[in-house]
Order: sequence, then C-alpha cells, then structure tokens
Amino acid sequence: MAEADAAPLLAVSGLRKCYGSRTALDGVTLAVGRGEFVALLGPNGAGKSTLFQVLSGLFVADAGQVEVAGCDMQRAPVPALARTGIVFQQPTLDLDLTVLANLRFHARLHGLAPAHAQARIDAELARQGLAERAREPARALSGGNRRKVELARALVHEPALLLLDEPTVGLDPAARRHLLEQVHGLCAERGLGVLWATHLVDEAEAADRVVVLHHGRVRYAGPPAGLRAEAGAAALADAFLALTAPAP
Repeated sequence: MAEADAAPLLAVSGLRKCYGSRTALDGVTLAVGRGEFVALLGPNGAGKSTLFQVLSGLFVADAGQVEVAGCDMQRAPVPALARTGIVFQQPTLDLDLTVLANLRFHARLHGLAPAHAQARIDAELARQGLAERAREPARALSGGNRRKVELARALVHEPALLLLDEPTVGLDPAARRHLLEQVHGLCAERGLGVLWATHLVDEAEAADRVVVLHHGRVRYAGPPAGLRAEAGAAALADAFLALTAPAP
C-alpha cells in the first residue's frame, strides 16, 4: 500500500444532510490521501449511501464542504467530478448496450476525444480480462464481470479518486476477493485514492485507515489496529460490533 501525500484528494468537512426530521449525516468529516485505501465501515442505515450520493454530486448537502483534489464540489462540481471515478452499490450498466458502448458513452460524458477514449477503454478492458467480450451486450455477462466493467468504466477517464459503495454486493467469494485485491493494487500502482464503503468488516482488514460511520456520525477514524486497541478487541469485527452496538 502506498503512502498517502500530505494534501488529501478527498476532504470532507462537517457534512450534514437531513430528510425532513431525520438526520442522515451529522457533521461527517473525513479525508482520503493519494495512494490511500480508506474503508468506510458502517451497518445498514449508517449513512454510507447518502454520503456517496453527496460525494458523487447527486445530492446537495445541507451544510459542510466537499473538496476533490482542491475543487469545491458545490462551487466547481465539474472539475471535482472529473477527478472522481464512481462504482455505485446498485448496478448502473445499460444491459441492452454492449460493453464497449457502455464505456464509450461514459468517455463522451467526460469529453474524451474518440481516439484517446478507445485507447483508454482498450487498456481498462484488458486489465479486467474482458477485451474479447467488448462487443457482447452487458446482459450476457455474469454479475462479477458486470462489476469489472463498472470498475473499468470508472477508471476510463483516469480519475485521481475512486469511490466504491458496497461494490461486492452479490458477488461470490472469489470475485469479491479479486475486486478487493485489484483496487488495493490500483492504490499502489497509480497512487489512486480510494474510499471503499462496506458493512463487511473483513474488507477493511488491509485498509490504510478505517472510518466507522454509525447513525450518520463518524465514530472512529484511524488505522485498523487503533480501532482494535480502542475497543480492547483482538478482532476487527469484534471492535466494530462493540462500537456500533445498540445502546442497552
């Protein structure tokens, strides 16, 4: 795992988001550095998906600030999102389009020239081992291969920051492990900053840092070993459960 640079790629400060009387995010502050894999751990309903919707520009926060590579998400959303690659929890491929068409559409959205876009698409599909399936409809692919296409799509425009919201949902153990190892590799090879949201504690074991989100608040931010020490637990899963257990 690469050492993160001092200036964060993602800086979130005091983020607040409410739905009527329900507060989904309550003063969330976190950061992701260059080459850093940060695992965002939280039980279902913790606010992870709401946070990702704000980070991806789909929702506007009620308060707080998000900066990507120094670009303010509210004041300069286009350059901020241009530096961001996103894999959402729910599948977002157009299943009736070919793999190639899905990726070309994404490249056009980011303003890539056709020749450059094709070179980037070829490179990312080759990385995923899917070059020979580029002209097949996305519907023909397995769940694991569709996730690979979504990762390739997120990387086509060469982002600095990669956001993944529960990316292994529905994947078998082998596909889950492959995706996790590949993203760790991208941190080391490209200096990519990664925020990986999950409720599966084992996916956070090798993270550079862990952020625990519970009821919309950050309950811990630091290395996995620190979380174990703080909870007095030998296993990360036990530490996470102790921190997010319902009040008696």
